[in-house]
Formats: sequence, C-alpha cells, structure tokens
Amino acid sequence: MGKKLKKLKFLITAGGTREYIDPVRFISNASSGQMGYALAQAAIDAGHSVVLVTTPTNLEEPKGAKVVRVETSSEMFEAVKRQFDNCDVLIMAAAVSDYAPVKVSKTKIKKSSRSLTITLKPTIDILSWAGSNKEHQFVIGFALEDKAVLDRAAKKLESKNADMIVANTPAAIGSPRSQVAVLSRDFILQLPMASKSATAKKIVSLLQ
Repeated sequence: MGKKLKKLKFLITAGGTREYIDPVRFISNASSGQMGYALAQAAIDAGHSVVLVTTPTNLEEPKGAKVVRVETSSEMFEAVKRQFDNCDVLIMAAAVSDYAPVKVSKTKIKKSSRSLTITLKPTIDILSWAGSNKEHQFVIGFALEDKAVLDRAAKKLESKNADMIVANTPAAIGSPRSQVAVLSRDFILQLPMASKSATAKKIVSLLQ
C-alpha cells in the first residue's frame, strides 16, 4: 500500500445484520462477529485507529475503538458511507444479509393456521458500493463459500473492485478458529488453521 509505518484509519464492520419482519422477528445469520472484533483489536494493537461498525453481539468492545452500533444492512450502509471518506482501510468482515423483507409489519404478526409468505428484496451491496466509490481507500471484503472457494473469491475480488478478499468456509461461523485464504491481484496467501485473533494480526500485518 505504500503506507508502511504510517498510522492508518481503519473502518471495520462486524456481526450479522438483522432484517426485521415485524417489531420482534427478523432474518439474520449465525455470524458471531468474532473476526471483525479480532481485526479491530489487531489494528489497534498495531498502532492504528479504528471505527468499528457492529451489529449486536455478545463480544466485549475492542479497547480503543470508536464503536458505531447498527442492526440492519441499511443502517450499516449508512454508517459506512458516513465514515468512508475519512478511512484508509475498509474491512467488510460483517455478514450482511443478502435479502430483506419488502414490507415490515408495524405490529407483531399473529400466528394463524394459514401459511405466511414473506417477499424479500436484495439489500444494498456495501462492498460493491465501496469498490465503486473508493479513491485512496484500500477495500477488503470477505467471501464465505462452501465450494470452489478460491475461484469464487477471485471472482468476487474482480466483480466488487476490491483490493483484497479473505476467503473462508461455513466452518468458520461461530468458531474461535478458522482457516482462510487471502487473495489480492498480486498474490494468494493460504493461512493455516489458527485463532481468529492470530489470523486478524496476520491480515493487518499485510497492510503495514
């Protein structure tokens, strides 16, 4: 990146977004937020500043990070947009829902004997937006794939105009350990199975 030894401004997203059906029910995923939080702590430990945009989790806030709390994908998008111009590195570690209900009931939907159909619409692609609007920013995305992991991650790198993609499998969800591959246009780095803290430190070290 040509910014070795320079203090960088990191913008990191974490957790799984919630797309509400009614005031008490939502569509989400099993993301624990561990990797995003580990990346935030690793960046802070390396001397960088961090804004962490996070959905609700059971994790302790990284000490030294500015924390922005959101729930839905649209809230996360707005938070990223507000902070994007001022960051050097964006890491989209959050598991952003791909779809959200077209209509959200203002009151709790009562159970009945009839089937319930919920129509979904695609959510905003935050990584694609960042790739299209970046100027000086270095944009990193995550790719969770259950087959053809490297091929699909490479396609995501190009289609989203990202600078780096971290590829992993569903085995990483909710686990304190994971095995990832880091892809850029210059290299593919296969990292060994390790704690998410150790993996995060390695990823951050690639940016210094």
